[in-house]
Amino acid sequence: MFKALCDPSRLALVGRLATSAGTLNVSEASECCGVHISGTSRHLTMLKAAGIVAAERRGREVRYRLKTEQLVSLLRGLADCLEACEREKEEDDDA
Repeated sequence: MFKALCDPSRLALVGRLATSAGTLNVSEASECCGVHISGTSRHLTMLKAAGIVAAERRGREVRYRLKTEQLVSLLRGLADCLEACEREKEEDDDA
């Protein structure tokens, strides 16, 4: 997931999908990051492989949406893990 999110263009795509009222095709998604449509398509493929976006084919067009619940769950899980590690460290320091 972090490899998919470490690129500024992919982060911009996540932001674009997060603020979209609905699904976006590659052309619509590419408006946010100044990357050619072929590059945007590769970025979306990587985000899809990481489980961050979902793709739905409608005829010849593929529409993308952010998998918000999964992304939030992953990030929340990471934050919870980091907090638990910090608490354990503080408890060890106090002992």
